[in-house]
Amino acid sequence: MAIKVLIVDDSATARAVLSEILASEPSIEVVGTASDAYIARDKIIELKPDVICLDVEMPRMDGITFLKKLMHYMPLPVIMVSSLTQSGAKTTLEALEAGAVDFVPKLHSHIYDGKDEMRDELISKIKVASKVKVFKKELNNQIQANTTSLAQTTNKILAIGASTGGTEALKDVLIGLPRNAPGTVIVQHMPANFTAQFAQRLNSLCAMEVREARNGDSIIPGVALVAPGDYHMVVRRSGARYYVEIGNGEKVSGHRPSVDVLFNSVAKIAGANAIGVILTGMGSDGAKGLLAMKNAGARTIGQDEASCVVYGMPKVAHEIGAVEKQLPLNRVAEGILSLI
Repeated sequence: MAIKVLIVDDSATARAVLSEILASEPSIEVVGTASDAYIARDKIIELKPDVICLDVEMPRMDGITFLKKLMHYMPLPVIMVSSLTQSGAKTTLEALEAGAVDFVPKLHSHIYDGKDEMRDELISKIKVASKVKVFKKELNNQIQANTTSLAQTTNKILAIGASTGGTEALKDVLIGLPRNAPGTVIVQHMPANFTAQFAQRLNSLCAMEVREARNGDSIIPGVALVAPGDYHMVVRRSGARYYVEIGNGEKVSGHRPSVDVLFNSVAKIAGANAIGVILTGMGSDGAKGLLAMKNAGARTIGQDEASCVVYGMPKVAHEIGAVEKQLPLNRVAEGILSLI
């Protein structure tokens, strides 16, 4: 049975281009389009789509407000379509926080120019979205950061990898960690223009300092470093000092940055002095790297199936024996602290 998609965008051109892209895929059926949230609401009730492609800027009600209402009253898989600008990145991250499964960037100011580039990514993400778990969101859900401190600090390294659904999962984990938690290195699959905004958003919510990593940054307690989009990040050591190295290179496990690249470097450099965590995400990136960490003496945690948006990366890691503990998302921070 074809995946039923509703396209919500105030631009007639965008609706036409997206419809044309999806019409080329036999497993997807565009059941309708809508130019604003109110028309979309009625069509959702009438057409019962499996996935919604949602624009951000729309008349009468903006896409973020509509998304928040939708995820509270009638949760459905939503893919945002956003421009790769600084303001677009910030808004897209707000959408992911509100419950969107993923986003597809508009790479050009005129959507026709990026049609071919968008096609594979859009179709792939719709197929993933049609299978994800969608959780109801409270309209004013605020989680308080953990403002306590560890009784004593450690020089352990905490390495975390995530993909689809990971922006919110990472937020929940980092909010649960104290201000002097071990130095943390993070790979979240995300384009280059988004990681700085993502780190800033986390920094505003967490007790730890969170920032996009720069080449040579030291890994120290109380600081979490997010790999820049489109760059690999590895851990190096000079004497007693751990630091990160940022670089290009081929995609690994289909990604750059790659969780496997980060985890393999942590296994080699930190060994038993590390903790590895693999969170929600499509595919298998990070599974082999987490196994390398475990084999090197590191402690490892995987998010459980019930709390994952997509139980892909943690599933593969669990199946190959890389996961020491499987935990629901709301217990991952607690699990990390228990291993320190």
